[in-house]
Amino acid sequence: MVPGVSGPGSGPAAARAAAGAGEERQEAAAGRGRHLGPTAALVLLASIIVSLLAASSAPTPLYAVYQGEWGFSPITTTVVFGVYAVAVLLSLLVFGKISDHIGRKPVLFVALAAQAVAMVVFATAGGVDVLMAGRVVQGVATGAALGAIGAGLLDIDRIKGSVANSFAPPIGTAVGALASGLVVRFLPAPTHLVYYLLLGVFALQALGVVALREPVSRKRGALSSMVPEIKLPRAARGAIAVAAPVLFAVWSLAGFYGSLGPAITSRLVHSDSVVYGGLGLFVLAGAAALSVPVLRETPTRTVMVTGVVALIVGVAATLLAIGSGGGGTGAEIGFFAGSAVAGFGFGAGFQGGIRLVVPLVEPHERAGVLSLLYVVSYLGMGVPAVIAGVLVVHGGGLLDTVREYGVAVIVLAAAALAALLLGRRTPQAVRES
Repeated sequence: MVPGVSGPGSGPAAARAAAGAGEERQEAAAGRGRHLGPTAALVLLASIIVSLLAASSAPTPLYAVYQGEWGFSPITTTVVFGVYAVAVLLSLLVFGKISDHIGRKPVLFVALAAQAVAMVVFATAGGVDVLMAGRVVQGVATGAALGAIGAGLLDIDRIKGSVANSFAPPIGTAVGALASGLVVRFLPAPTHLVYYLLLGVFALQALGVVALREPVSRKRGALSSMVPEIKLPRAARGAIAVAAPVLFAVWSLAGFYGSLGPAITSRLVHSDSVVYGGLGLFVLAGAAALSVPVLRETPTRTVMVTGVVALIVGVAATLLAIGSGGGGTGAEIGFFAGSAVAGFGFGAGFQGGIRLVVPLVEPHERAGVLSLLYVVSYLGMGVPAVIAGVLVVHGGGLLDTVREYGVAVIVLAAAALAALLLGRRTPQAVRES
């Protein structure tokens, strides 16, 4: 602009506009100050995963209490567990990508609200039908939240977020199983208090979500993103063929410990204490969590082999410890030691399976491939557990079912190990990861 000549960018109007823009920048800066920093945001999101998975395992020690009050069979126990697994699976497939379109925070708010409703349902449940309804609501909320949280952690920090995505779920499962047993054993209102405590945790976390920075801008396609998308790219077919059996095997082991674990633990320790009911799942999930930092820098193929071998050894040790089911100190130590080894294999097998497949697919294929891996995992967690419940009642009973279940897991793991060692060559990208 020529000096001395007024234009559209000068004069009182321009001054007022500049002042307004400065105020807006100040307000934006103030708003940024109210947001959580990266570290606090990572901790909050990881804590939500922990509480979600803790809530999912909280009913495990209570199944014996419910069974005594309502008089249902082991089939019902495993169906209640399987219903949750199916609900999580369907929710992941339907709502797993919706936070990419409407934002992470709205999905988290709705999921936490649904979890709060599920806790109220559990706390006031008077029968199996209400318990199942609560598990469905809980499963849908968990599946929707895990998709948003997983993406949100990677939004903040790709490396730390990846570690949190692997580490937080088993920690939550372990903490929920043991903490629920302790609350039920030593505090009043055994079938109510643990759920009200979790309700309070979810309420506090919802307040924390308010302070999160929203990294996603709204965009079209929210409805179309809810159409389940499962892809099997040619480049990853060999890796998926190797990973699928071990994913199914490790998650079927988790399903066993979550549904029938309390019954076999009570048989071995000769106690009906709900603390023992959750102890097996705590040991399994705690060891799985430990495998994440231990094997973080280990090559993927080595992680897979380590996981499968540990799974086979651990399950075999638990079967030897169970023996005739008579219990005793040696059997108890052997069972929990075997569970720890199997749990380490569970964690290594899961993270190894994901690491084996994901690097081989294009960015636009990852959501579909991950959905497929979750389908395999949650089918492994839910379907065998229900079949085991049927066999306990209509087959050879608890001990025979445990042996058959364990052998099936070993066979699946051995098939995965054979495919890994003798079958298709591991792609170069995976060998170097």
